[in-house]
Amino acid sequence: MHLTDRHRAYWRTTLRLTLALLAVWFLVTFVSAYFAVALNEYSFLGIPFAFYIFAQGALIVFIAIIAIYVRTMNRLDREYGVAERR
Repeated sequence: MHLTDRHRAYWRTTLRLTLALLAVWFLVTFVSAYFAVALNEYSFLGIPFAFYIFAQGALIVFIAIIAIYVRTMNRLDREYGVAERR
């Protein structure tokens, strides 16, 4: 199968989006865990910040990542003509 420039642009954009969202996921999950002791010096609504990140904040970020991915991929699919027909 021969890929056109349009196909390459679609996959390049998809890969860029996926890598950016994975970087956000990595930051929220692993970097915040690595700096948990330092983050606990701050508080958010009276709760140690690292605890808040892992109890609530990370879940909110994960849901936002999913929403951003779905919205962006639907837009890209329509833009590049590969959207599912309804």
